[in-house]
Amino acid sequence: MLTYLLPLLAPHTITVDFKNTKPISPYIYGGNFTDWGTAGRAVTVDRQGGNRLSAYNWETNASNAGNDYRHQNDGYMGESNEAGLTVRTFLQGAQSHGAVALLTVPTMGFVSADKKGDGDVGNTPNYLQTRFNRSLARKGKPFVYPPSTKDRVVYQDEFVHWIQSVKSPQTPVWFSLDNEPDLWGSTHQRVWKKNPTYAQILTNNIEFAGAIKSQAPKSLVFGPANYGWQGFRTFQGAPDANGRDFTDFYLSSMKKAEATAGKRLLDVFDIHWYPEAKGGGERVAFSGDKPATAEARIQAPRSLWDPTYVEDSWIEDTIAHKPIALLPRLMGQIARNYPGTKLGITEYNYGSGKTVSGMLAQADVLGIFGREGVFAACIFTMGKDDVGMLAGFKAFRDFNGKGGKFGDVGLGVSGTTAADESVYASADSRYPHHVTVVAINKTRSARPFNIDLKHRSPTRAYGFARLDGSLAEPKKLAVTVSKGLANFTAPPLSVVTIDLWITLRSR
Repeated sequence: MLTYLLPLLAPHTITVDFKNTKPISPYIYGGNFTDWGTAGRAVTVDRQGGNRLSAYNWETNASNAGNDYRHQNDGYMGESNEAGLTVRTFLQGAQSHGAVALLTVPTMGFVSADKKGDGDVGNTPNYLQTRFNRSLARKGKPFVYPPSTKDRVVYQDEFVHWIQSVKSPQTPVWFSLDNEPDLWGSTHQRVWKKNPTYAQILTNNIEFAGAIKSQAPKSLVFGPANYGWQGFRTFQGAPDANGRDFTDFYLSSMKKAEATAGKRLLDVFDIHWYPEAKGGGERVAFSGDKPATAEARIQAPRSLWDPTYVEDSWIEDTIAHKPIALLPRLMGQIARNYPGTKLGITEYNYGSGKTVSGMLAQADVLGIFGREGVFAACIFTMGKDDVGMLAGFKAFRDFNGKGGKFGDVGLGVSGTTAADESVYASADSRYPHHVTVVAINKTRSARPFNIDLKHRSPTRAYGFARLDGSLAEPKKLAVTVSKGLANFTAPPLSVVTIDLWITLRSR
């Protein structure tokens, strides 16, 4: 058990306020193509997303790599021609682990027609007619399974209808409107020579969202899956922007579309976020972990919320060197333009998944997502070697190695210094006498904490620490209960989860 008998710093008092509560979505602990043998019970949503899905042909499992690999058609997503096998296998993996499946519906207009694996399809004469099949939102006639592969047309409402027939009723299945359309002009330039415009993507999303809802009216639709800052601000410099913010345009337009359709077509406004912050000349979203890069990574989650924090990135150069405060910014746009719409971040990655800086950033991000009201979030991606990122997840989803979970009711926290530590607290709606606290020590010194539960008294407390050198498994941490406070010392550069049992007290 880790103990620190002679801390160098005075105890830092953190106050937890039970009168300041907010629900925490269970869907912020998501992944993309989750390695279930590694992640186990840590992941609650699994997204089948990425560039490969934009031209995925569900009838044969053929796909096109885009500029990820030579614009090639091949069988990367499934050599079998059994209709939907790739998706059905993915569904079974997610649903057998109790996770929601978030599936991508191709809306680009064309899907791969073959699996030849012969390099750039652009080298084939009339390739759009010979190497791709048309992809339409609606079939307009009876569905069949297996679908015809001779008509050279793939229908996405038939795809959704089939998914509804094979999915488990135990967990939800949601749908995403393709992937990063603001980059189609580069990623999938064999299909889209230039990126779509505001008008084109709006028409596209309304059409395909309506088709999805016609077959899965109770499911959630995510869109438009913007790739990043310039995507959800200007749709990557679309020529019809005319000074309009894309997020404002898209949300207000989808609200009008709801009025016209008589039903909501968009449930979750969805973006991707790979931080642009740099340290030591390296972007944190990649694997660099020299001291300046690691420190920038540890601080980078503050750009999600902190109105005082200005990161080193090209983004802050475009906004007059002001804080990004991403989540309040987006939540405000949703509230102004389309109230009731949820926020999703279905791709993100803070880099260096094998290290302690990756762990600290990942844990901080999950705490922020819960506190700030994000509905769904999915890391892209987390493999078996990403022991730091996985430790960040497990601080919330399996903190004791026995399935212990952060609660579903967020509690107000005060007394933190954002540069030095982050502290998140939760109650459990099922067990009112149970409180969980996650404390992230961002400094290179041991930090003693007093947790004041304000009108509650801890009766039992258990601590679990994750730190450099033992990322894979938690170490038991000494926690004492005295005079209504829970006391512990967080090791340097660590994530500590405190499991508390409480009673009411009068003051």
